[in-house]
Formats: sequence, C-alpha cells, structure tokens
Amino acid sequence: MVIVPEFKRPRGHMQDCIFCKIVKHEVPATIVYEDADVVAFLDIMPARKGHLLIAPKTHSKDMLSVSPEALAKVMRVVQRCGRGVQKGLSADGFNVLQFNGRASGQIVDHLHFHVIPRAHNDGLRIDWEHEIYGPGEIKRFAEKIITACADEKT
Repeated sequence: MVIVPEFKRPRGHMQDCIFCKIVKHEVPATIVYEDADVVAFLDIMPARKGHLLIAPKTHSKDMLSVSPEALAKVMRVVQRCGRGVQKGLSADGFNVLQFNGRASGQIVDHLHFHVIPRAHNDGLRIDWEHEIYGPGEIKRFAEKIITACADEKT
C-alpha cells in the first residue's frame, strides 16, 4: 500500500480505496444517486436485491474520522435513498447498517451506510445474542460512556 501524506491526496481520495475509485468513476458502479458530496450505488453482493451503499465522496475511514458536517450530508442521502428503496421497490421497510472497524465487520475502509430493502417474512436475519447486565453493571457502563462523551470536542 502506498502511503500518501494528507496534503498530497487528490481531493480527499485514497489511491487504493475502491469507494474512492467509484466516486471518481474509475471503476464501474450502478449509481442511483450522486451530488457534490455523496454517492449512492447498488451493492454488487447484496443482502437483498436493491441493497444500496451510501458514502461521502471525500475519503473518511469511519464514523470517528468524518466531520459532523459531512456526516449530516450523508445522512440526508441515507434518508432520501431509504424513501426511494421503500417506494421504488415497494419494500415493507428497510434496514440502515453501518460498521466501524474490523471487529464490527467493516470490510471497506471508507465510511458507508447500507440501506437494505425488506419485505415481511423475507428470511433475512439481523440478530445477535442479548447480554444481561449484572447488579450495578449498567450504571458503571453508563458512567464510562458519559465521561468519554464529555471529553469529546463537538
């Protein structure tokens, strides 16, 4: 992998990032929405037909590295495309998923959201084993999160 200093990256893109290549129209993609800041395209390995990927055009690895302003622009497109999926495909609903880091399941290191059309009884399962907090444990988790959030600059 070639490491290019931030100030030399062309227009916020990474050379080896597949989503940056889609943004620059260097690789084929079935784009369903595009504006100056965001692109939405069909996933080539969908959970359900009509599964979209929505990403900012400027490279950001994940939710922690994107600016709040850029994230807001992406979320407007997520909402717009969610409506489009539901209306255009007569979906009963849709899921919005997003992953941060390998442990979460992130495969492409470019912030993106999945919009997956759903139908009643379509068989797609998005579930996990539920955990139970021990006595006093929920309060300790909350305190750690509250402290970390308070340390964040907004």
